[in-house]
Amino acid sequence: MNIVCSTLNAKYIHTNLAIRYLKAYAEPDFKITLAEYTIKDPAMNIVIDLIRKEPTVVGFSCYIWNIEETMKVIKMLKKINPSLIIVLGGPEVTYDTFLWMEKIPEVDFIVIGEGEETFKQLLTAIHKSKDCTTVSGIAWRNNGEIMINPQRNKLDLKTLPSPFRFEEDLPHLSKRVTYIETSRGCPFSCQFCLSSIEVGVRYFDREKVKNDIRFLMKNGAKTIKFVDRTFNISRSYALEMFQFLIDEHLPGTVFQFEITADIMRPEVIEFLNKKAPPGLFRFEIGVQSTNDYTNELVMRKQNFKKLTRTVTMVKEGGKIAQHLDLIAGLPEEDYTSFQKTFNDVFQLRPEELQLGFLKMLRGTGLRNRAEEYGYIFMDDAPYEILGNRVLSFADIIKIKQVEDVLEKYWNDHRMDHTIEYLVSRVFPTPFDFFQQFGTYWDERGWAKIGHQLDDLFKRLIAFLTYKGVKDLDIIEGLMKYDYFINQKYKPRKSWWSTSYLKTKRTHLYKQFLKTPTILGKEFANLNLQEKSLLKHSLLEEVAFDIKKYINEGIIERSPSCIVAYFDPIQTKTTIFSCQLTDLEPAK
Repeated sequence: MNIVCSTLNAKYIHTNLAIRYLKAYAEPDFKITLAEYTIKDPAMNIVIDLIRKEPTVVGFSCYIWNIEETMKVIKMLKKINPSLIIVLGGPEVTYDTFLWMEKIPEVDFIVIGEGEETFKQLLTAIHKSKDCTTVSGIAWRNNGEIMINPQRNKLDLKTLPSPFRFEEDLPHLSKRVTYIETSRGCPFSCQFCLSSIEVGVRYFDREKVKNDIRFLMKNGAKTIKFVDRTFNISRSYALEMFQFLIDEHLPGTVFQFEITADIMRPEVIEFLNKKAPPGLFRFEIGVQSTNDYTNELVMRKQNFKKLTRTVTMVKEGGKIAQHLDLIAGLPEEDYTSFQKTFNDVFQLRPEELQLGFLKMLRGTGLRNRAEEYGYIFMDDAPYEILGNRVLSFADIIKIKQVEDVLEKYWNDHRMDHTIEYLVSRVFPTPFDFFQQFGTYWDERGWAKIGHQLDDLFKRLIAFLTYKGVKDLDIIEGLMKYDYFINQKYKPRKSWWSTSYLKTKRTHLYKQFLKTPTILGKEFANLNLQEKSLLKHSLLEEVAFDIKKYINEGIIERSPSCIVAYFDPIQTKTTIFSCQLTDLEPAK
């Protein structure tokens, strides 16, 4: 048989771990070809590529982000080749399996739940006798009637072969995210999450996992993401793996983990803060809500005080970037409560704050109780909510406005000093800033168009001017600082009117070349010649002592001249400044 395992990833940089486990488990009895696409690829292009492979069996790994596009591909494939055997698997079709078999008559089989052994047994049945009645954990058709066989017992994960040793994957490791498991299952019972359905946590063989990681790094993998639902559920296990990664990582490699922050012990964080190289680890932490009643309704155990302690200790350590998640639309969390949740979490100043919307996943307890809370949601994937009895669709629209500007102005870190000033000194709360700016942004149609970096600065200034914000010159000075500090090369144009005419700039440059210590010892040590300084720097005036604000957080109205030097060798920007009172007036 010619067997193809395929999926449609959300992005090109993603890889699908499931189909690689299927391939590894089926070998050497069956030779499987992997075929990955993205949801952005035209369905016709996918179909053409698959048909050219002349498959006997095509298996698709299905998720909420790809099921709709996958169905289009399946229907076309079956019309072109009615004898083609189509198998589905994955979390999206594991639940409501009977309905999926009815909805997609082109599908011959659905593998339910954990698929490695089931898929291999199914291939064996197809190959030998086409009698599938004894295969556990599948849905199939018997003369048009849909049949479902109960799932098999869980696998012993320690016996699974490695999914990372395929020659065809090696050239792509450096360009894509590599996903790895050290465990399956979750100890918690959050009713909005599929992981709550599986009871208990099972672990892979530790030494096999370590050997896989060594192999991946040796062959160029740069971003390795652990998909364990709670990586740190076992403190001893997590510490062992952290120590291994610290000891054996290769330069440029980043490891990402999903962490439950409120169960992480301070001594573990102290160990990481002391031993981990900067940038080696990245933590993803699901906060979801700080409303205790909401968390109780979804059976989510969370101690926000301990979570805050963990996030704060990690941030103070300065070694590990943190990505915190919120979910809008959980039971009994109205707009006002979500506003508090947002402010509670933003107060921690995570490097990234992801604002998502509740999705009523098939098989979850919350979907089964949707009517109890008055939920309305999309009929098709991703099943995102459209409202409930305490959160209207109008409220959801407003929160989506927050999401849009939060992504552009906080998570992308284009103007950290400016946003920090606005959320802490200008607007009543961080949520107020993002909501008001998001509404202004949306009303002008900016959510529907693309943006250059300069556009983001111009649009923020337009919003602040519209709001009549005081001390706009201070804010504009911070924006200039942020703009410069995030540039690798000298920009060819600016979004503001330049501070100095040519004669004034010439006068200032002469002073800096004559007495470089005006800008400090670090500038003087650069020993810049006139040609290099003129070519690779910019001068601007700001309305306050920028050095004092950056170092001490104090705004002192005393005009400064800032010099942004764009180092062409190290491709980094350094900003120097001096008070105008320290400079000689132009003659």
